[in-house]
Amino acid sequence: MKIQVITLFPEMFEGVLNTSMLWKAKERSGVEYELINLREFGIGPRKQVDDPPYGGGDGMLMRPEPLVAAIEHAKKQDPDAIVLLPTPRGKVYKQSDAKRLAAGDSGLIIVCPRYEGYDERVTKWIDEQVCIGNYVLTGGELPAMIVIDSVVRLLPGVLGGDKSAEIESFQDDDVSIEFPQYTRPEEFKGMKVPDVLLSGHHANIEKWRKDNQK
Repeated sequence: MKIQVITLFPEMFEGVLNTSMLWKAKERSGVEYELINLREFGIGPRKQVDDPPYGGGDGMLMRPEPLVAAIEHAKKQDPDAIVLLPTPRGKVYKQSDAKRLAAGDSGLIIVCPRYEGYDERVTKWIDEQVCIGNYVLTGGELPAMIVIDSVVRLLPGVLGGDKSAEIESFQDDDVSIEFPQYTRPEEFKGMKVPDVLLSGHHANIEKWRKDNQK
């Protein structure tokens, strides 16, 4: 899978993409990351990417020309890639979306908006608008990292066990939360591991886990 990110702050991604499972995915599972600096597509000698909104209002909007040029550049490298735009106006991003994107054959192009938003005409080049929650951030970089992490961890060979990605919370989006889990020591500050988990009785353990899902 090829994942391209269009951003004004590519340096924000360096540590995230080169650490833990995301690094492992690159080294072992063939995931390719590319950070596209939107400023390189800016207008004029100052590489301008923003302007005041028509009709007035506070702040600046991202201009369509640099964004579309960056998207078209990314599309040339991966014509079938799905273009995502993190925005409060998008549909709520869920585990089913991560599964769908991970299972598909297409790469991803994630556009990271900044300032007060973007010229609406840009959405003609967007395949999906997604929202990670009912709150506002300073830009699309953190949502992009969340989407990347949620998708990449589901790719074959990234997680350890064969069923690591199956026995998790939100497998049916809003309903189930994974059962509590314990490891050594058997007792910690007066709190003991449930006896059933120490019993070795697999049927009873499975029943306990089902009973303790939320």
